[in-house]
Amino acid sequence: MISPFRLLSTIVLLVSSSLQAAETFELDGHKAVIHPAMTPAKDKPWLWYAPALNGGVSIVQHKLYADACQQAGIAIAGYDLGEVRGAPKSSAQFTKFYDEMVKRGYSPKPILLGQSRGGMMTLTWAFRNPDKVKAWIGIYPVCNLASWPLKNSKAQTLADFGLTESELTTRLNEFNPPNNLAGLAAAKVPMFAVHGDNDVVVPHQDNTLLLKQRYEALGGKFTVKIVPGEGHKVGPSFFACPELVIFLLNDCK
Repeated sequence: MISPFRLLSTIVLLVSSSLQAAETFELDGHKAVIHPAMTPAKDKPWLWYAPALNGGVSIVQHKLYADACQQAGIAIAGYDLGEVRGAPKSSAQFTKFYDEMVKRGYSPKPILLGQSRGGMMTLTWAFRNPDKVKAWIGIYPVCNLASWPLKNSKAQTLADFGLTESELTTRLNEFNPPNNLAGLAAAKVPMFAVHGDNDVVVPHQDNTLLLKQRYEALGGKFTVKIVPGEGHKVGPSFFACPELVIFLLNDCK
């Protein structure tokens, strides 16, 4: 187990490190990007980040996380499907990206990291493919279709599912991650999330804490860091979180 003190001391030594040049390719007209590890670890592990909008993987801009992946030999990758919300069709498209990554020699069990609405993108793919997931990480993640997507992102959500609001509401249990965690729990996929308790965009009670409650009820392991007073923003509480890096290095092996 890596202690917080040792972790932060190690990261200080990594200040001069940098990512390899990004590799890009197109798959079904959508851009994919890979930031390879300089020295890949055994089986070429990779962190699958979402959302990767405009063909970019913004998590690499946050040095603590990028350096931790480099230290551990973990590549960082993403696939830009635009504003999808976890419908079966878009999840199937994500599977094509997964298959391509495996063909390129990367691990058949990526670590998934969903930021905000990327939480819904990664969780819906994960519960449909529990045997293909090493671990799941969320940064103020959208976990519950009944929360943010149907309240603040209704048009994009309904377009992705190809359903009316009443049709989606009727079938919500079929599509909603908190209701579909049994496969991930059985596969013993560890989960971690960091979330602010003042998040009015993606309320932590209706998303991260609901997911934690449902997952632990099934015997799953779910670690949460709640940040007092913080909302939905880009800042060190969420993008320089040592507990997230400890999880990445200790629980994702």
